[in-house]
Parts: sequence; structure tokens; C-alpha cells
Amino acid sequence: MPAEPVTSPAPGIDAALRSAIAELATSAAGLEVTAERVVLSPPRQAGHGDLATNVAMMFAKQAGKPPRELAEAIAAGLPELLGDRIAGVEVAGPGFLNLTLGDAYYRDGLGVVAGAGDQWGGGTAAVSEHVNVEFVSANPTGPMHIGHARNAAYGDAIARLFAFHGHRVEREYYVNDFGSQVANLGASISARARGEAVPEGGYQGEYVQELAAQIPGAADASIDELSDAGIEAMLARARDTLDRFGVHFDRYFSERTLHDGEPSPFDIALARLRESGDLEQEDGAWWLRTERRGDDKDRVVIRASGEPTYFASDLAYLLDKVARGYDRLVFVLGADHHGYIGRMRAAVEAFGGDPEGVELLTMQLVHLVEGGEQVKMSKRAGQFVTLDDLVDMVGVDAARWYLLQRSHDTAVELDVELARKESSENPVFYVQYAHARACSVLTRVGPEAAALAGSLAGDGAAALAELPVSVEPAEKALVLKLGELPEVVGQASDRRAPHRIATYALELAQTFTAFYRDCKVAGAEGEGVEAWRAALTQATATTLATSLGLLGVSAPQSMERRELDADA
Repeated sequence: MPAEPVTSPAPGIDAALRSAIAELATSAAGLEVTAERVVLSPPRQAGHGDLATNVAMMFAKQAGKPPRELAEAIAAGLPELLGDRIAGVEVAGPGFLNLTLGDAYYRDGLGVVAGAGDQWGGGTAAVSEHVNVEFVSANPTGPMHIGHARNAAYGDAIARLFAFHGHRVEREYYVNDFGSQVANLGASISARARGEAVPEGGYQGEYVQELAAQIPGAADASIDELSDAGIEAMLARARDTLDRFGVHFDRYFSERTLHDGEPSPFDIALARLRESGDLEQEDGAWWLRTERRGDDKDRVVIRASGEPTYFASDLAYLLDKVARGYDRLVFVLGADHHGYIGRMRAAVEAFGGDPEGVELLTMQLVHLVEGGEQVKMSKRAGQFVTLDDLVDMVGVDAARWYLLQRSHDTAVELDVELARKESSENPVFYVQYAHARACSVLTRVGPEAAALAGSLAGDGAAALAELPVSVEPAEKALVLKLGELPEVVGQASDRRAPHRIATYALELAQTFTAFYRDCKVAGAEGEGVEAWRAALTQATATTLATSLGLLGVSAPQSMERRELDADA
């Protein structure tokens, strides 16, 4: 299915400013400059305006004109195009434009944010793709540990970002219920049921003893029966754990189904590759010729002994996904899967799919720190911290935040003591407290201000531009920070970087805290001031809730009263 254009992305608060700069740059340079090419950012030095752009320097060489000449032409025309939305323009250095924004800019900007409501920042993808995100996919031979927790939090956050940005998303869990590890689980359950030692290569955890006690007649059941019952029970536990963690899948895909039927999907996939010449026999083994498609070497699919490799099932699974017609396949895998990228893309191409639409995102490790010491883990020895243990220790919100606040390609140290703290030292608590504080403020404003704040997603947004208020510095900073969300969401989605949302949420909470410190909301004096500040507080609460929601973290409307440093 072809990707679909997104027809109505939410406008940014700087849309009129970018368009005006682009129009003037086009005229001055004698070539087309689109609004999307206009980069706005804070000035390098404080006190040099509110925003700056290097657009004149970007196009000067192509236009064959000095950058300051272009900058001066743009500066001269901005007041006429923007009116009281621009208060001053300065040409600095080799051709920078430093812009001082008028109060009308901030009133209009807040109207844009407030009018979008909980959709602010979303729907801005240039093209809507149909995306399959496969993540977690832990072997159902043991409980989920904190390594799986990071995959779960990250994969779910990526899916949330994709959907909010404007894509159609399906979440998928690949159940590894076929192969030797399944038989090993059955043998381990059998041994425990009969009071014997677990065989070599088996599973030692306490959960195996629990399975032996849970499965009726386990001591007399066959290995195959125990394998099936054990996998079913462990998968049910995994579903419950993930549900508790706020992660839900659209599809659980059984590896075993790839080997059912005559011919099986597995047989069909290999036959197709043989016919295309991509699967060839050499020295008794069957090799997929992935090197010719960009992999670093060819890959064995069937060993000379006739035993298939793990990659063999992957091929049948990939063919199934390619046949479903997604625009993009995203796999969230463990750190030990880095070498899979080339082979998976090559296989998709061999099946007629687009290798550029295949992404393998490899997660780095999680180190749990408690009492200043790193907790050691070994799955087969039964020594590990489960995802349920982690949630019991710090809660869902803290667990998800700390697993997402760093890039997926860097290791994470999760400090249990810090994650439990209810103070400004703990970022997730700080952000949630800011949201609760905003909600609390809104319960204390007067009826007119409350009415405006409550109607912002409807007719109320337009009324903001009419309020005769002088915008204070803390209010300006907050409007500008609110205005950043669409760009942050776009970058976080396109770069598969939910940690950018965590960073933004913390910065927004800090900016709101400064506003709360400097600007009285409830009972503020001056015509329209209380209503303006209530609207700004409501927009902040909504945007904080949106940001936290993209991470799968809750946004409480009330929290026990605790003291936080006002300028933290």
C-alpha cells in the first residue's frame, strides 16, 4: 500500500514569521526560498532579541550577493509584513538577523497552541506511512527482565511517536515458540516436577518450579506436553506483565506457525529463494547470497547436517511481513543483534521488498544500581531482576522515564534510590509535579479566566489575540517553549529518539516553574491578565500531558503537596 500524504499538519506558532522571511528572502535573493528552509533559533548571545535566523547567509552565495545585503533587505520589509508581531530587527555579524518579537506574536502563538488542544505537535509527518513495529519478542522460556523492560518502553514509545506524528502503526510481538529452547524448558519443568536436577542447558529459575507445580500431572507428562504448557503459561505471564507496564500489542505472531502445513510458510520461503537464485547449496549447506545485496558476507540458512539456523525462521517471517504490504518494518532488538542489519535488509530485497524500509534498532544494556552497586543478572542461573520486580521497586512511570531518558544506543544505569525520590532531583517526579501544579492553579482562577481556559480548543483560542496584555519575559519564554513541540516530535519520530521528548518535557516543566515563580495567575491584576495567564497555564498542562503520554508516563492532576525548589 503506498504511503499517504498528510494533508493538514498543525501549523507552528512561527508559521507567519517563517513565511514573511521566506517571501522577503525570495525577493531579495532572486530565487525561491521556502518557509521550510528558514531556520529560527535562540540568538547566540542573550539580549540580542528573541529569535535569530541565518537565512541570508544560507542563500547569499547562490544569489551572488553579500549576506549582509540580503539580511538588510529582509530586515527592512519585516515590519510591513508582520506589523505589531515584530518589535525590532537587527542585522548582526556577517548577516545574522536578530528578531525581537512583539506581544501580538506571543498572543497569536498561544492561540495556535491552545486551539490545537491535545493534538498540538502532532500530525506533521510529510507522508503518512504504514509501519510495523516489532519489539520485546522475548523467548517465552523465562520471565521478562529489565533488559526486556527497555525494549518494551522504547518500542512502545516509538510506536506512540509514529502514531502521533501521523503514521499508521501496528505493534507486533514475535513469539519464539519453536526450537531447542522450547524443548529445554519442557525438560527443565519435567526435572523439577520429579524432584531432579535441571539438565545441562536447562533453566534454573524459581519460575520453573512454579510451572512444575502449576501444570497438572507434570511429573508424568511428556517433554513435548510440558514444553507446550510451559510456553503457554509463560506467554500469559508476559502479557500480564506488559499490560501492567502499559504496553499492548496488535499481534502476537507464533514462530511455530511458520512450520505448520504442507508446504509450510518456511518451505515456501526457501523455495522462493531457491527459484530466484538467492539460496544456493555449497559444501552440503544452503547459503543465502546476502553479500551481493550489501551484507558483509553470505549467511548459512540450512547447515550441512540438515539443521536450519535461527535465520531460517527469520526468512519465513520476513516473507510474511513483506506480503502484508507495510511501508516500513521496524525491529527493536537487543545489543547482540547488531550483525542482523545487513542480512535482514538483503533478505527483504530478495523477497521483492524495499530494503530502505527496513530498520533494526539495537538497544544497549540496562544496569540496575541499588545501594551504589550494580545488580548482576544471569537468566539461565535464575538470577535476574524481572520487569515486575522493577515496577514493584520504582513504579511504572519512573521505570519508563529512566529507560527512555537516554538514547537507545547508549547504556542506561537505573538508580533505584533516585527513581524513588519525590523531589526535584528526580526528573519524572519534577515533570509530573509541574503538571499537577498547573492543574491546581487552574482550580483557583476566577470564572471568566476559567471559562476562557476551558474553551481554548474551541472558540477561546481566537479570543487570546484580543486580550490587552503586556507579555512578561517569563510568559514569552513559556510560549516559545510550547511552540517547540511540533519540531521536537518530528525529530524524535524521524530519528527514533524518544529521549528527546523526555528532555523537552523536563525543559517545559522548568520553564513553567519559572513562570509560576514570576507571574501570579489566580487573582492577577490588570485587564485580561488572569485570563491570559490561565490560558497559558492550561496550554502548558495539556502539552506536558501530551509529552508524558508519548513516553507512556501518566500526568496526574493532583499530587500530595510537597516543596520543590522554585528555580529547580
